[in-house]
Amino acid sequence: MNREFMCPPAMALTNDDEFQKGVKHLFENGVSKLPNKYILPVSDRPKVDKEHPNAAKSSLKLPVIDFGELQGPNRSQVLNSLSSACEEYGFFQVVNHGIPIEAIRSMIDVSTRFFGLPYEERAKYMSSDMTSPVRYGTSLNQRKDSVFCWRDFLKLVCHPLSDVLPHWPSCPMDFREVAATYARETKWLFIRITEAILESLGLWGATTEEKTEEDDEILKQFHAGSQLMVVNCFPPCPEPDLTLGMPPHSDYGFLTLLLQDEVEGLQIQYKGKWITVEPMPNSFVVNVGDHLEIFSNGRYKSVLHRVFVNPAKPRLSVASLHSLPFNCMVGPSPKLIDQVNPRRYKDTDFATFLEYISSCEPKKKNFLESRKLT
Repeated sequence: MNREFMCPPAMALTNDDEFQKGVKHLFENGVSKLPNKYILPVSDRPKVDKEHPNAAKSSLKLPVIDFGELQGPNRSQVLNSLSSACEEYGFFQVVNHGIPIEAIRSMIDVSTRFFGLPYEERAKYMSSDMTSPVRYGTSLNQRKDSVFCWRDFLKLVCHPLSDVLPHWPSCPMDFREVAATYARETKWLFIRITEAILESLGLWGATTEEKTEEDDEILKQFHAGSQLMVVNCFPPCPEPDLTLGMPPHSDYGFLTLLLQDEVEGLQIQYKGKWITVEPMPNSFVVNVGDHLEIFSNGRYKSVLHRVFVNPAKPRLSVASLHSLPFNCMVGPSPKLIDQVNPRRYKDTDFATFLEYISSCEPKKKNFLESRKLT
């Protein structure tokens, strides 16, 4: 029988309020058939390998950037690798990053415990206000999505930390302390990676003699920049070939630093195909955001990525999205515009992005496409 036309299971799921409570709530209530609300049109479904339903057909080891090497004599070779990774893949993995393993493990552990709390405790942080310093929710935009994705999330605004921390969850008891430590560590790593990216674009010098006031000004803006932490929870899904954990999208910011557990799920679009990114213990997956594509005038590309789910294992990830301050305009760097490379993008800011996603369902790279100059 065609699943698209089947009725929802007997559990009272005809009420849309049940879906608003999220997929962890559905999973905890023993849902055994995927409700129609989550069933994607056939053309949007993941193409999974029937013999190995947990995995897509092809997987990929992303370019690996050894952060320790950036500080040594091989810096120029590492910068070349970084540049080609941003141009070809829009993604890379960072190892030897300097963030203590304990900070990483603690963040995964406390996030797992948060999603293990009773629904009533998690629901205290539910909000449809996109500017709220803490927001628990489900799907992408649960007020607008016509088809829901199999994902719950906790979003934490991380800057300025002292202002937002009192709003963050107070349960588990160590949540604020662990998450704040992790936020500081990822901010530090973001700044170091950004220095390397600016240098790879020829916009920032590694030595004091090479730096200009303008270069230092850019980095000051990043130091004061926005940081949003998104903890994603993907419970086991009864029919994973009919839905996605997250649909194809690019990230709006400058860079995203993603911490994954050991369960596969992330896929990137590479040469027109969906490729699964193999999880690498204690590494970060870093991806180019729309703001970096605009800033680099199209030299570095933000890439479509999505998340598939599986029937057996829960998956957890922590994405740390970084950019310039919310009120800053982002445009192509003047140093990257000339006759051969004319300006390709309009200036944009975070308010424009919020207005855009509030007015429609965000799909693929539609926001970035709206900023292109024809």
